[in-house]
Amino acid sequence: MGLTSNNLVIAAVVAALLLFAATIWLWPRLSGRGVAPVLGRVGMLLGTQLTVFAAFGLFANQSFGFYGSWSDLFGTQDEPGVVVDHDTPGTRVRVTETRHLAVDGGSSPKVAGRVEKVNIQGPVSGIASPAYIYLPPEYFRPEYARRTFPAALVLTGYPGTTEALINGLKYPQNSHKLVKAGKMQPLVLVMMRPTVAPPRDTECVDVPDGPRTETFFTKDLPKAVADHYRVGQRARNWGVIGNSTGGYCALKMAMRHPDAFSAAAGLSPSYKAPIDATTGDLFGGSKRLERENDLMWRLSHKPAPPVSLLVSSSEHGEHNYRDTVRFVNKVKRLNRRGEPTRISSIILGTGGHNFNTWKREVPAALEWLGGRLSDR
Repeated sequence: MGLTSNNLVIAAVVAALLLFAATIWLWPRLSGRGVAPVLGRVGMLLGTQLTVFAAFGLFANQSFGFYGSWSDLFGTQDEPGVVVDHDTPGTRVRVTETRHLAVDGGSSPKVAGRVEKVNIQGPVSGIASPAYIYLPPEYFRPEYARRTFPAALVLTGYPGTTEALINGLKYPQNSHKLVKAGKMQPLVLVMMRPTVAPPRDTECVDVPDGPRTETFFTKDLPKAVADHYRVGQRARNWGVIGNSTGGYCALKMAMRHPDAFSAAAGLSPSYKAPIDATTGDLFGGSKRLERENDLMWRLSHKPAPPVSLLVSSSEHGEHNYRDTVRFVNKVKRLNRRGEPTRISSIILGTGGHNFNTWKREVPAALEWLGGRLSDR
């Protein structure tokens, strides 16, 4: 059973309940003072505590997406780096695995779509990174054979796993339902972690003398995906969405690179990059570079880009609520002056900085994003 599967969580809960009941039932028989009764009591208490801890831990991991698989939990993921061959532009995307989704009606690609695990090579940034790409059912149907699809880059938070976008937030499943209900056009989803230089949190910055993460996402990735799949290459064909750190990255990259992304959705985003032990010095001591990655500062000091932005927060439970209101009001003032940036928001009454909150926001955010991208 997979680490995030419902069956595993249910089995852990049942085991905890059975051991708790067995402890209550057998306790009178283990009340003696001998070695065997004492060891029996210790064993029953220890077993019950371990199963209760495991049940709570598995449920929390499933809800918040801390680990996406057993190998991720035990630190055995050791995918080797991929050499970027600058002389072979036709091999920027290499498919390493395919997955079938199960939906009502079956699991064939023409019904459910398909998820492909790929390695994406970036000749400009010099970075190579794994990703999951969701191809909607329409991609495989004959009547769409000549169609070019819009695409969305989907980013986790830090240090989230890409698998959590599929198993936790269920981006492919939500996209499938929205398209089937006629609420959204089919999109190709490119699902990734925001850092392509783990374990460092690069905050999607081109770090001086370090990883050129922003270049990878805004220049290398759209071209590589469009060269391999039937996806448009223009900004109007591409959007970006993410939660937490991924939400900051989404907003920032659209604002700094409107030639790459025309729409961006940030779920519980921050509005500037932190500097801490996980990031190191992102800006090489440059205050200018630090300011230019501050979204509030950009709204006040840089020309407003022609992009559509969506932000989310909650009145109670989210630390970014006041900043989100401030950000929305700044863009609204730009609108009144005739500037081209557009703003939308999802504000919940309550909701913490966690997967349960983002699950409530993903369908609406996907529908919003799909309505702002073009397939031409």
